[in-house]
Amino acid sequence: MEFSAVNTIWVLVGAALVFFMQAGFAMVETGFTRAKNAGNIIMKNLMDFAIGTPLYWLTGFGIMFAGSGAFIGGFDPFVRGDYSAILPAGVPLPAYLIFQTVFCATAATIVSGAMAERTKFISYCIYSAVISAIVYPISGHWIWGGGWLAQLGFHDFAGSTAVHMCGGVAALIGAKILGPRIGKYDKDGKPKAILGHSLTLGALGVFILWFCWFGFNGCSTVAMDSDEAIYSAGNIFVTTNLAAAVATVAVMIITWIRYKKPDISMTLNGSLAGLVAVTAGCDVVTPTGAFFIGLIAAFVVVFGIEFVDQVLKIDDPVGAVGVHCFCGAVGTLLTGLFDKENGVFYGGGFHMLGIQLLGVVSVILWVTITMVIVFNLLKHTIGLRASVEEETKGLDVTEHNLASSYADFMPVVFTGREDAPAVSAAPVSVEKSVPVEHFPQSETTISGNGSGAKLTKVVMIFNQSRFVALKEALTELGVTGMTITQVMGCGTQKGHTNYYRGIKVEEAALLPKIKLEVVVSKVPVADVIALAKKVLYTGHIGDGKIFVYDVENVVKVRTGEEGYDALQGD
Repeated sequence: MEFSAVNTIWVLVGAALVFFMQAGFAMVETGFTRAKNAGNIIMKNLMDFAIGTPLYWLTGFGIMFAGSGAFIGGFDPFVRGDYSAILPAGVPLPAYLIFQTVFCATAATIVSGAMAERTKFISYCIYSAVISAIVYPISGHWIWGGGWLAQLGFHDFAGSTAVHMCGGVAALIGAKILGPRIGKYDKDGKPKAILGHSLTLGALGVFILWFCWFGFNGCSTVAMDSDEAIYSAGNIFVTTNLAAAVATVAVMIITWIRYKKPDISMTLNGSLAGLVAVTAGCDVVTPTGAFFIGLIAAFVVVFGIEFVDQVLKIDDPVGAVGVHCFCGAVGTLLTGLFDKENGVFYGGGFHMLGIQLLGVVSVILWVTITMVIVFNLLKHTIGLRASVEEETKGLDVTEHNLASSYADFMPVVFTGREDAPAVSAAPVSVEKSVPVEHFPQSETTISGNGSGAKLTKVVMIFNQSRFVALKEALTELGVTGMTITQVMGCGTQKGHTNYYRGIKVEEAALLPKIKLEVVVSKVPVADVIALAKKVLYTGHIGDGKIFVYDVENVVKVRTGEEGYDALQGD
């Protein structure tokens, strides 16, 4: 075989760009989740590629390309067979191997975002191994390796179905079996917003992905040595970019109308939705077709994410299901409409659309069946979900002994409810559960207090997981005015032992806590303290402390009222 330098370079550039998409996915997923899980997200994205690479070399590539069987290629460990029949013209086997490897890694990493913030790390690593070694390669063979869908004429140029919908369906199944994050839904099933900690990182990730998508789609021509190939690559760049831009603008307008303001995170997802949707037909649609694919994808991603979140009650922190599963499927079907030679809108009839529909349904069924088995096996053996304590503290500290991914920055406050009962090592009297420090209080009325009623300030410092329960209990008691602050600190135990690069961190580890302050007058202070002790108690080190202070006066700025009157609502 005579090699072509320009074709080989084109394929290797594409491989490098698609590899760099891992950075984009890592930034999007990290930015759209909470700071206490940032390191865990990065680790999962790193391991997706690191685990998938040797396994795809061991089994995946052979399953996809080592034969022309209808359902599976072959078994060729370490890629030692003759692949001359399937290699692009002038491209050596190693170049094509790395090109296909990075596509496999992309499918695997999509799941990370949908299952973020509550998945056991070891279980995620096992899932990643299975999808890279078996699940993706088999459906990939059907589409790109000469399998039965390819023989029927199924068209998925760069992977709307083969890559994105495969990963998106796995994400949907994983998130469903895993269950929502603590605090995502209230007792009536209404979804609650759990904000990501950095839209800046999320936006950076989207820009990286948009840039790399030119390699994902454009370099999938695997050739640049002819006029036809050169023109095709240029057209793919145009259709890819146009669909993404149109989807971005459309999502901005849709959210502006629906939410009264343009939603940033949803608009970022809109960019990815357009890219995913056009990937299947970017080589056979005109710019006009790409425009409408992007426009349709915008509606699909907005209403798809809302459907998953509000109707299906599936917690997908980054919108991976709406972007990759729904838009991947829709984009593949739209290729049957907008293909400039065989599409419905160009006089080609419904034959191609029917094949596209068959391919989409087949891959959905394949990935659903295999992933249901894989995730349930993990769930009932080593466990799929992190414990309540691990999820509440954050996976950075519990899975990786990482105090914070952002040294010296404040962590995001825990906003959910801990539904599981507290576990105590041994029964301990509630009276002994929390050390209470009392500051001397005068029995006489303090001068300057306009109403003459005694005012007392109670400050509580406690674990984040108890916040919602304490807030609701205090409200029921009649304490409605409170101030909550995110703080960090440690007691005499010097906090949790942390390590960096295997080295013990000697200084005291400052752990995230909640500081809640209330000023009471009518409600007895003793009742507030007793209630707090009961709610905050677990019997473990770090349950918290309560401080009690005299308050000289309270002044309401708007009305000038003082003392007890200033504490009352309008």
